[in-house]
Amino acid sequence: MKKAAIYLLTFVSLGIATPSLAQEADAAAGQRLFQQRCGTCHQIATPKNGVGPHLQGIVDRTAGTTEGFKYSDALRDSAIAWNPETLETFLTNPGAMVRGTRMAQRFNNADERRAIIQFLGSR
Repeated sequence: MKKAAIYLLTFVSLGIATPSLAQEADAAAGQRLFQQRCGTCHQIATPKNGVGPHLQGIVDRTAGTTEGFKYSDALRDSAIAWNPETLETFLTNPGAMVRGTRMAQRFNNADERRAIIQFLGSR
């Protein structure tokens, strides 16, 4: 009985640790991908706008609301609430989700999108 409890605790703790390790790996890969694919236009380390708006706190923010950035009318008026699902759709094909957006970069690889979104959610 005691041995069974120890095994159960081991499996439960491994089950809890595994997702967080996977999330950390996704976030690290996402940071690298963000720097490579997004960093030319967007900042995340500082709340400074560039060609694109800074993306600090993007998850749970309404599209087109970053102070000091001039958005396209289409994105500003979209009323999209950024969350992992809406970011997934937008990063797949921004122009299909928001006709008239100036965001042109597409992310065709689902694993890369997921890693970038995981990273954005950690900031």
